[in-house]
This record gives sequence, C-alpha cells and structure tokens, in this order.
Amino acid sequence: MTDLSTTPGGGLRGLWSRIDSAIAATLLVLLALALIDPPQLPETLRFALKSLGSTAPLILFAVLAIGYLKASGAETLLSRAFTGREGRMIVMAALLGGLSPFCSCQVIPFVAAMLALGVPLSAVMAFWLASPLMDPGMFLVTAGTLGTEFAIGKTVAAVALGIGGGAVTMLARNSPVFADPLRVRPQVGGCCGVKAPYEGRPVWNFWSDGDRRDTFRSAVLDNAVFLLKWLTLAYVLESVMLAYVPAEWIGGILGGDGLTPILLGALVGMPAYLNGYAAVPLVDALLAQGMAPGAAMSFVVAGGVSCIPAAVAVWALVKPRVFVAYLGLAIVGAILAGLAWQMVA
Repeated sequence: MTDLSTTPGGGLRGLWSRIDSAIAATLLVLLALALIDPPQLPETLRFALKSLGSTAPLILFAVLAIGYLKASGAETLLSRAFTGREGRMIVMAALLGGLSPFCSCQVIPFVAAMLALGVPLSAVMAFWLASPLMDPGMFLVTAGTLGTEFAIGKTVAAVALGIGGGAVTMLARNSPVFADPLRVRPQVGGCCGVKAPYEGRPVWNFWSDGDRRDTFRSAVLDNAVFLLKWLTLAYVLESVMLAYVPAEWIGGILGGDGLTPILLGALVGMPAYLNGYAAVPLVDALLAQGMAPGAAMSFVVAGGVSCIPAAVAVWALVKPRVFVAYLGLAIVGAILAGLAWQMVA
C-alpha cells in the first residue's frame, strides 16, 4: 500500500496545499454556523449573495479595466516615474503606485529591475508604500461600499504616505538603516505566476494581437475569481460580525474621538488585515458598529501596507532593517492619515 503521507503532493499535506485559503475559510465559517446556529446560516447566505449582487457591476468594470491596462501594456508608463530628479521621482512613484493595477507579487520583479538599474531606494519606497493601498478596482469597490469620499481619502492617504516615506528615505539615505539596502541575491520571482508586463509603448487597440487577447482574458478571469472569492468571504464575515459582535464593544474600543481609537485601528489593522478588497466590507461592518472614522482610515492604511503579499514583496528584496523601516513608516503614516480623516469626516 502506498504511504500517501510521504508521496509528493499526496496525503493531507498535499491536499491542504491545493485548497484555496479564501474558499476554505468561507466554507469553515458556513459549516460552523450550520453546527452552532443553524437559523443564522440562511441569513448569512442571503446577506452575502445580496451584497455580491449589489457589488457585481463594480466588479465587472474593475476586472475589465485591469484586463485592458495589462493587455495594452499601460503598465510600462510606470517606468517614467523613475527618471529625472530624485524629488520628482518620489512624487511620480507615489502617484503611480497609488493608481497602478499591480498586485503585490507583480511588484517584486518590477521593483527588482528598477533597483538593479540604480533607481534610488527613496523612489522605490514611495512606490512600495502607495501601491498596496489603492488601484482602480479597489477604488471602485471602496467607493461602492464606504462611499466616494472615503475612497478619495484613502487614495490621498496612499499618495501622501508614499511621498512622505520616500522623502524620509531620501533624507536618511546615508544612515545605517538605508545604507546598502539590498539582499545579496534578491528573490525576484512573482508569487502568483504572472508574466512580466509588456515592454515598449502601450498598444491601446490590443485586440488585434492574439497574445494580448490571451493576456486580457487571463487577467479578467484571474481578477474576477480573486475578487469573488475574497469578497464572498468578507461578506460572510461581515454578516457574522453584525450578528454576534456587540455594537457597544466596538464603539467602546474603536469609537469616539481622540488619538486612542486611531492608534488601536492601526495596531489592529496590521495583523488582522485579509487584503484590500476583503477589508472593505469588514470596515463597513465596524463603522456600523460604532468604529470611529479615523480608526477606520488608520486600519485600512496600516493593514494594506503590512498585509502578507505587500510585506513579502519588500522582504524579498531588502535587508531586515529596511523592512522594519518600511513597517515603521506605514504605522506612522496610518496614524497621521487617521488623524486627518477624523478631522474632515
């Protein structure tokens, strides 16, 4: 008899490695509801399906837009951010990082190439800090759930964090923290098997090229599956949170004015974050339960920069001391963003 536990890819270990984490988590939550509180299960399913239905037009537009940007090669426009004076590079890198359709794993080979060409770490830091926080699809999902004002506020926070982090890195470039920042052998492979962006000028009428049509189909399908599975999990968790988490508890800890809720939002956001898309419905639920607006902003900013995919992109290329500085800049920037949003919200 074959010992499946020792067969490559076999047994429980091989099965677990093939299970998608978002789908598995959704099924586990639904199973727990079926066992613990059966009447809540259909309510949660109805809530999730209704929420997905209302978000569907935004998802469709987002995945089509991302597919078009990738198939046309518009990502190559990002390279223009890394030319000229260092101060200009920082500003342009933060602007394009906050608006680019790159996922965190696609950032790794792109940034590795820029660092290899001698692009200053300050501009790369600006791009790194802004990129995980906002992209066209995330803006639409955020605006549709939390409101256009919050989406614009997060976009401004992303760009401001990038510029601020890049400026700090530029001013401290000769310090022990940022001196000789790269690993000896940077790991440049992507984590999701995507191919490198097209080179050269963008081809806006990409449909005349078979390879670009394939890229469009692949990007649309991959992003649609990604959004659907994570938003389904998020809406299921939102329903559970609204059903079982007392509003008084959320309001008592993360509600009210002052610095404390914003600090807690940033500190809780770093380890509790799923990803940018899944966080949106969760923040919506927390706001409904009494979370302070400033705490919501600090939560999404700190969590977005420190989530595992974004953090791995940085860890793969730079030494630990630069990685710690990256997280420190994220925390400080998240707190400042929360304070600013608390004043204007």
